[in-house]
Amino acid sequence: MSESCIFCRIIRGELPSTMLYQDQQAVAFKDIAPIAPVHILIVPRQHLESAAETTAENALLIGHLIRVAAHVAREQGIAESGYRLVTNIGKDGGQEVFHLHWHLLGGRQMRGLG
Repeated sequence: MSESCIFCRIIRGELPSTMLYQDQQAVAFKDIAPIAPVHILIVPRQHLESAAETTAENALLIGHLIRVAAHVAREQGIAESGYRLVTNIGKDGGQEVFHLHWHLLGGRQMRGLG
């Protein structure tokens, strides 16, 4: 964990969040600036800067995060209609918090990106 990372601080309970899911490896909480009716962040407890930093050793963790996203989508009632799962990598990729995370977006028709 990083001392200054905002997601690490949320995971440690130092900053408020609307936590929707927690286990030994991951957490899921509502984004504070949602861009869709459902906008939830899926975050590993382990501090990794981005998906670009992952290795083969992280394969089980990555799979777990995707399963958590599917679970949360079902709980939020968007699994049937569909949702978007996005991770941004680096500044030019739109990453604002440099702790690996996925955005679970749904609750409306998503446009673009095929």
